[in-house]
Amino acid sequence: MNNSVYILEDRALLYISGEDAQSFLQNLITNDINKITENKSSFASLLTPQGKFLYEFFVIKHKLGYFLDCEKSQAENLFKQLNIYKIRSKIDILNLSNEFVVVSFDKNKFLSLDEAKEEPGNTIKFREDPIFLDPRNSELGARLIINLEKLYLSLKKLGLKDDNIEKYYEKSFDLGIVPKNLNDLQNKLFGIECNLEELNAIDFKKGCYVGQENTARIKLKDKLSKRLLPLKVIDGYIEKDEPIFHNEKEIGKILINDQKYPFGLIKFKDDNFKSNLKFKTKNSSIEINLPKWIKI
Repeated sequence: MNNSVYILEDRALLYISGEDAQSFLQNLITNDINKITENKSSFASLLTPQGKFLYEFFVIKHKLGYFLDCEKSQAENLFKQLNIYKIRSKIDILNLSNEFVVVSFDKNKFLSLDEAKEEPGNTIKFREDPIFLDPRNSELGARLIINLEKLYLSLKKLGLKDDNIEKYYEKSFDLGIVPKNLNDLQNKLFGIECNLEELNAIDFKKGCYVGQENTARIKLKDKLSKRLLPLKVIDGYIEKDEPIFHNEKEIGKILINDQKYPFGLIKFKDDNFKSNLKFKTKNSSIEINLPKWIKI
């Protein structure tokens, strides 16, 4: 069993509580807050009114409110955005990133704990702290949200040993799930083009939320023709927003130009796209990987 643990220092934690917390989030996020309980956490997104991607986060029920586990680079603006929507809602929004931390560890280690189940988002408590199986893909393991003061004692009790966070990034990227640099995606593509449906972040049966109309239209009218897909740079270098070509036909563009973990928005229904081909940008040769969990 893998006893490695990754301290995700690039993550932040917001906490939303108050008598209107549930309805407040239900009116905003892509997933159904009513399905989130002490035993089940979810992945969700906050979109623009047009359905474009803004933020993504995990939602975890904790005591009288909800943790939002988000990328640290997005936390400040997400905090501001939620406060804009707050208006007269009876809620409190706190940024607890200096007090709490997120760590990730192996799925099998999670399943060895009492009451743990192999179900997306399955949530248990360890000394009152929530641990949940990643609702996007269980191969990414479990996440523990814990007060910094208790972190190392709890890791010791769980038999976990600190490991290099780059290994976590690599696993996420190999699975085709964006590990970081989410701000590079803002307003560049529709939320549904970020594979939010396949990552269990959208509930098409819930009521209205911000961006719901276009998201539902793309889904119901089968208008989804582009997807965010991981890239492999064979040689050269890539630049943000530059086009990707095959046979001189543009089939997509670079959105995240991180040389280790790049992603592009790809016209996956285009006749010039096949995932086993080599593609070109102005200064590079690349491959496009199609994750196993995406069916086209």
